[in-house]
Amino acid sequence: MSVEVITFGCRLNAYESEVARAYAEEAGLADAVIVNTCGVTSEAVRQARQSIRKMRRERPFAKIIVTGCAAQIEPETFAQMDEADFVIGNAEKTAVQTFLSIAAGDLARVKVNDIASVRETAPHMISGFGSRTRAYVEVQNGCDHRCTFCVIPYGRGPSRSVPAGEVVRQIRALVEEGYREVVLTGVDLTSYGCDLPGGMKLGRLVRTILRLVPELPRLRLSSIDTIEADQCLTDAFAEEERLMPHLHLSLQSGDNLILKRMKRRHARQDAIEFCAAMRDLRPDIVFGADLIAGFPTEDEAMFSNTLRLADECGLSFLHVFPFSARSQTAAARMPQLDRGLVKERAARLRHKGAERLSLHLEAEQGKVFDVLMERNGLGRTPGFTEIEVTGESAQLRGSILRARATSRGKRHLIGERLPS
Repeated sequence: MSVEVITFGCRLNAYESEVARAYAEEAGLADAVIVNTCGVTSEAVRQARQSIRKMRRERPFAKIIVTGCAAQIEPETFAQMDEADFVIGNAEKTAVQTFLSIAAGDLARVKVNDIASVRETAPHMISGFGSRTRAYVEVQNGCDHRCTFCVIPYGRGPSRSVPAGEVVRQIRALVEEGYREVVLTGVDLTSYGCDLPGGMKLGRLVRTILRLVPELPRLRLSSIDTIEADQCLTDAFAEEERLMPHLHLSLQSGDNLILKRMKRRHARQDAIEFCAAMRDLRPDIVFGADLIAGFPTEDEAMFSNTLRLADECGLSFLHVFPFSARSQTAAARMPQLDRGLVKERAARLRHKGAERLSLHLEAEQGKVFDVLMERNGLGRTPGFTEIEVTGESAQLRGSILRARATSRGKRHLIGERLPS
């Protein structure tokens, strides 16, 4: 049987899952399941444990290898599970020697090293992403900030960047494999280059990729921190059509006092002004954002500020997190809200997200887009809005075609293909 990978969490994890899969197959692991966990919330950890138990029932003889941020942060949780054959850390999962040792039978059951000691992010060449039409490329890992709610620095270690030349080399290889869109990923993407010589930053990296890989049709960014966006990056959005007009923002709250208690580096007005400035530069830009509901000490007025931020920034896609206390963080020691209240506020914030998405879908009708087709007649516009294209488009996975949005569903557009 082939190596199966179950991935939780972010796009960076999706990329690293493919690296781990490639190394496991190279090592000759024929009956293995890699569970790549997320540690951002306690719910993510619960889901990972549930998945591990399920896989053991379904594949009683497979080697189950647990890795990812949750395994890095709390390896003892997974080491106590009889269903897990190996528990390996985030650094170990992208090292071919780890899987060679598993195949040879000489790896310790638990191998999770100190992630804080890792100072480099090595580039990993992978030849493809299965049936996916876009590829993720890791350009940065780790985080040097210490937001009071966030446990991820303990899972990812310090910020470190992949040299631009290696990034370009991998993107060229992916384009040769037929990928039409590449997404740059990282834990703190806008800190890219701070550890590299020569003043390299994210904006300069974007420009370099687009200049040196002219055959790449679409380049996209994953989540960014608005306060770190450099001038070269914002200029690139204004001037580079191949840089997709979509940004997912790490906002977390719309209340200034809560932002301070989170140890975020931006204020509410900074977020509003950033979105307005980017719209002036690129009128078709679409914004998504991470927002936390029920942070410790949050009162109704503070929460209302977050609700209003979705309108004032013009957000279209909301990724809502009910606050989850993680024991290693400062926020876990702050006065906690009742869990019922946290869930209720998260539900209200998701309802606001549904309203914002509905407004976005209405505004997109009648527009013409270049659509990257993904599966079963579904594709994505440059602004990352899902669109169902009628006709023979279902057979055109990986193609970019012209389509006009003619109507809408609950969460996506419906369109007709136009002549090329």
